Amino acid sequence: MIVLGIETSTRQTTVALGTEMGPLASMLLSTGRSRHDVVVPAIDQILRWSGTPISSVGGIAVGVGPGLFTGLRVGIQSAKTFSLVLQVPVVGLASLDVLAFALRHSRRWICSAIDARRGELFFCVYRPVPGGVARASEFAVGSPAKLGAELEALGHEILLVGDGALRYRRELEGLGTSVDFASADLSLPHAASLVELSIPRFMREEFDRTADVVPLYLRKSDAEIAWDKRARTG
Repeated sequence: MIVLGIETSTRQTTVALGTEMGPLASMLLSTGRSRHDVVVPAIDQILRWSGTPISSVGGIAVGVGPGLFTGLRVGIQSAKTFSLVLQVPVVGLASLDVLAFALRHSRRWICSAIDARRGELFFCVYRPVPGGVARASEFAVGSPAKLGAELEALGHEILLVGDGALRYRRELEGLGTSVDFASADLSLPHAASLVELSIPRFMREEFDRTADVVPLYLRKSDAEIAWDKRARTG
């Protein structure tokens, strides 16, 4: 089964094709600013590069965040459109899970931390299990100090991954618990990992209803916050 993956939850845009036998093709664009208008052209490119007819795609996997509002909307809408046009199932996966999955061979506990801007991070903690990782906390958003306090309370050796971890590395390095940082190459969720993580769900036919694939928002958008401020002062 060929799965098309779309990950646009961060400033990095990635698309990928893969099967249970491994990856077929992928494309990544990370310019330091959102360029999610390239999603459809990028998909067309990897289909042509790999010699894969669009009709051969049997499922769509998409990262649902948490992450940047505009990117999430673009990626999820693209995934829904391809699912409906091709009449194939869709699976939505949390982008923090995708980040952690890339480090599943680590024996340490893992914390995915995506830059949420405004001095905050989206984060989740995972423990190693045979063949992968399992969530050991809820998805959360908060300051580096909040994340640091939660990691200290766990008392485990922690491997931090994500652009949020790298941005606030100085603050997080001061924790009493033992922490290390994954490579910058792994700091943003990649569609190739998304595809690999999704394939078991497709094989078990654990699909999502198209209407249920929605962005994972852990806080209000900047526009909503600004509107609330105007409403309170108006």
